[in-house]
Amino acid sequence: MDNRDIILGIDSGTSVVKAVAFSLEGEQLSCTSVRNRYWRQRDGAALQDMQQTWDDCCQAMRMLSDELPNLAQRVVAVSVTGQGDGTWLVGRDNRPVGDAWIWLDARAADTVHQLEQHELALARFQATGTGLNTCQQGAQLACMDSRYPQLLDGAEVALHCKDWLYLNLTGVRATDPSEASFTFGNYRTRRYDDIVIDALGLNHRRALLPEILDGTQTPHPLTEEAARATGLRPGTPVCLGFVDMVMTALGAGVDTGDDDTACSVIGSTGVHMRAVSDRQVWLNPQRTGYVITLPSPGRVTQVQTNMASTLNLDWLLNMARSLVEQFGGKADHADMVARLDDWLTAAQPGGLMYHPYISIAGERGPFVNANARASFIGLCYTHGFADLVRAVIEGMALAARDCYRAMGSDAPRELRLSGGAIRSPQLRSIVAACTGAPVRNSAREEAGAAGAAMMAAVAIGAYPTMASCVDTWVTPLLGEQEPPCPDLMARYNTLDVSYQQTRELLPPVWSALQQLAQQPD
Repeated sequence: MDNRDIILGIDSGTSVVKAVAFSLEGEQLSCTSVRNRYWRQRDGAALQDMQQTWDDCCQAMRMLSDELPNLAQRVVAVSVTGQGDGTWLVGRDNRPVGDAWIWLDARAADTVHQLEQHELALARFQATGTGLNTCQQGAQLACMDSRYPQLLDGAEVALHCKDWLYLNLTGVRATDPSEASFTFGNYRTRRYDDIVIDALGLNHRRALLPEILDGTQTPHPLTEEAARATGLRPGTPVCLGFVDMVMTALGAGVDTGDDDTACSVIGSTGVHMRAVSDRQVWLNPQRTGYVITLPSPGRVTQVQTNMASTLNLDWLLNMARSLVEQFGGKADHADMVARLDDWLTAAQPGGLMYHPYISIAGERGPFVNANARASFIGLCYTHGFADLVRAVIEGMALAARDCYRAMGSDAPRELRLSGGAIRSPQLRSIVAACTGAPVRNSAREEAGAAGAAMMAAVAIGAYPTMASCVDTWVTPLLGEQEPPCPDLMARYNTLDVSYQQTRELLPPVWSALQQLAQQPD
């Protein structure tokens, strides 16, 4: 008798690697996680140890065995997704070539500026639907080719995070249609595109690009070596998921068959997505955003991503915690998050304005500027900590509105929300009023891992199509619709005008500050 009843979804994020067990009907059975580690350098580098990332992934999977009896015998399939963009170089014997450049790495800023002047820059954007920025592997490879050619000379293939884990699980060097097409290809064909590769100046490095593999159609067996490392059975089918952004959106309800719905992931970054036919894509004149394929024929997501969303809130809370601790007090981050609604209630809506560009790598959506920096505008002596908290949340929500505007309209008919921050009713209310869209949160706790597991469910034939899987795994978990407050929406409409005006005036200031920061002490 076949007692295999678990699909294992792996989601390797920037700070945490998660292993999540799901039933074939989409019920989350257990989740284990291991803290990931990356580090920064003064030159803008953001690096991650590739071997450590694989070790952490294995540990997370082994920890599940302590939670679920007979896990190895029950797992029918594994699927893996992970942080998007970045460059994970692999050389001889499938060993890492140095540390991975992750999506937070800012060293390709000058390269992006140069590539935007290329005669094929517009053709590249029209093929990929994606604006070039420092996060992407194309820009990073071009930067490496110019400044660190020894890295590429020692590499045999350029992968992304999930691809690296898939290689360790199966021995297969591959990437998926989503990252391949928005980086080096065409979202309509889901294949590499010669014009795009030429526009990036990487024709002579084309051999580094791996095979493109659709995980819903072609899984590979778990190797003996990976089975020993993870505690699972050799031969277990392994599916290569799409990039984590669309896996999270899929699991949270971006594409449930309803017209004009969207999904925002309010996490460390802000990811804002609309699912459309690949014939309905609207490419904005500023050449920003992403077009990322979904694991359904002819379906894509239009995407705009803020480099930092809740990272802005983390920065503010960490500042407060550090100050308290310097005076001998204690302030736990989780306790501070629990007070979030109290602070939001105590502060006046729109009493202060904040631009949420706290990332050291600047901003990539809905505009690209590596020098962009966060700022409060309108501070006065009467403002307190609660006002700062509310301004930061409002800034995050106005940035989401800014992103949807860049997709062709101000507000979708309905906005599905995912991410830890959406537990706050006040935060959901602010997002609804700022975007002008009713919101609906998903009860799915681990949407990214769920999206990946859904791909495996289709790959093994548990569901005939992705649409049928969505009907079982996603739609029943959508909460009640929460409409925006009309008075609050009117107030934020006024605030948004000032938000836009100042955002358009600030770039020279950001540039001057960057030049000053680069001067010797």
